[in-house]
Amino acid sequence: MSTHDLKQLQHHFAFGANWADYAQRIDAQRIEAAEEGLHKLVASADWQGRRVLDIGCGSGLHALAALRSGAASVHAIDLDPDSVQTAHALLTQHQAEAEWQCEVRSVFALSDQPSYDIVYSWGVLHHTGAMHEALRRAASQVLPGGLLVFALYRKTRLCSFWKIEKRWYSQASAPAQRRAQGLYTLLVKLALWLRGRSFANFRQSYLSSRGMNFEHDVHDWLGGYPYESIHPQQVADFLHSLGFQEVRSFTRPGGWGWGGSGCDEYVYRRLA
Repeated sequence: MSTHDLKQLQHHFAFGANWADYAQRIDAQRIEAAEEGLHKLVASADWQGRRVLDIGCGSGLHALAALRSGAASVHAIDLDPDSVQTAHALLTQHQAEAEWQCEVRSVFALSDQPSYDIVYSWGVLHHTGAMHEALRRAASQVLPGGLLVFALYRKTRLCSFWKIEKRWYSQASAPAQRRAQGLYTLLVKLALWLRGRSFANFRQSYLSSRGMNFEHDVHDWLGGYPYESIHPQQVADFLHSLGFQEVRSFTRPGGWGWGGSGCDEYVYRRLA
């Protein structure tokens, strides 16, 4: 399958349906956790009065967090209509009077005109079918002096396996997906037990991690196709070539990636 084909929604995992189901569980505690996740990357004061582009808005939770952090406006886009509908409903419920818009649009359809103080895309660009092109397009939207805030899967030794698994899972029947989820969860429990850790505590920790939910994240991880990953040094080299300078990053060694790749987080500033 060509890169061009992989950019099309029909070849993607149904992220939007997963986010729509998750959105029913969004409460004040999850919203607060999402805000804390944003402020780890960009201080709360630095969101004040900023124009924000949220690429791959998903449930709309982080667009909401940006508005609650003082953003002047948020433009939330996603290729999946289900995600856009879910984000629109969430923002209408919590920020009806704020300046925002939700739109079905691909990152590849964005113009080359820099228009935003902060461009945010957490765990999205590696699912577009052309990660480097998507990252370049996202970067092109950042105004001079503005920030590009994103997360990408880290490179592991098992990335080739996970790409095959994800392609299978995204096309599998619902019963087959449930069996895969059960097996994956069992392996997670076993790995935690061997380390002397509690699965219950691990599952609960998702609530304080960007406001996420373990079950929805498992479905998202197993089905997240298209799939690409990248090493932090490759990110640095690529962003430097585009005229960006690193502000901060949160990265870990990739290792084998038995349980998955995990996301490294990055904040880069566009040089004036």
